[in-house]
Amino acid sequence: MLIRRALDIRSSEITPEPLYYGRREFIAAASAAALGLAAPSAARAAVRPRSDDDKPNSYEDITHYNNFYEFGTDKEDPARNAGTLRTRPWKVEVAGLLAKPGSYDLDDLLRGQAIEERVYRHRCVEGWSMVIPWNGFPLRNLISRFQPSSRAKYIEFTTLLDPQQMPGQRSGVLPWPYVEALRMDEAMHPLTLVVTGLYGRPLPNQNGAPLRIHVPWKYGFKSAKSLVRIRFLEEQPANTWNVAAPNEYGFYANVNPTVDHPRWSQARERRIGEFLRRPTLMFNGYGDQVASLYAGMDLRRNF
Repeated sequence: MLIRRALDIRSSEITPEPLYYGRREFIAAASAAALGLAAPSAARAAVRPRSDDDKPNSYEDITHYNNFYEFGTDKEDPARNAGTLRTRPWKVEVAGLLAKPGSYDLDDLLRGQAIEERVYRHRCVEGWSMVIPWNGFPLRNLISRFQPSSRAKYIEFTTLLDPQQMPGQRSGVLPWPYVEALRMDEAMHPLTLVVTGLYGRPLPNQNGAPLRIHVPWKYGFKSAKSLVRIRFLEEQPANTWNVAAPNEYGFYANVNPTVDHPRWSQARERRIGEFLRRPTLMFNGYGDQVASLYAGMDLRRNF
């Protein structure tokens, strides 16, 4: 069974984390509140899944098993090392083919955005997955504010470069800073999210604070974290993993069980907290909403 699409979920169908896990009373401090924004009640708890098989992972799982190489390559390193990241003050530079370029203060950038909760599957290229209740708003809302030119076909995201705050950047494991990009139609899709929190709490450093992107039908490395720069471009930009290992990581990175990583199969995945593997879903289960973006494309070549 699949969890319902985020767009189909009503705020009345929200269930707090303690009802899943029987823990202490869950006191949410919605990420929107941390920014001085008005947020709906849906931003205070997790969405009820269709079945126990697809229930959201616990806050502990989500915040202690991460890929964020800026803080180390082990899954536990981000939670261990991300306390060095300072998320206030924070500015995001917006540049390229748009009407309103500039350096935006985070609070100003998010002011007026209606924060909502969406429970999305998160699938990593290494074969593991989670179900995460993100708080945020559609990326297209932000894009519309910047008024990109009709010539802008791609949007590029750059993560903070600061080896003092991000000790993993002192290594040469990747070419820094971390850069990712989407086609504009992908970025404008209503499922693509600007994330400001999870489980109704402000976004933890190890999960990409204070601002990250999530694209639920793609492998996790496409969802850039701790953003400091957004650019609107006419030509397809290079993205970090594609530069580092082009035979392993393509530009599109759509979840596709029929296209294996050179070193392992993508046909099955392991949900964190489960022992057995489950079949990987095409487009991570969001195919009915996003497959039309790739009509006519060879998804084995455009991986």
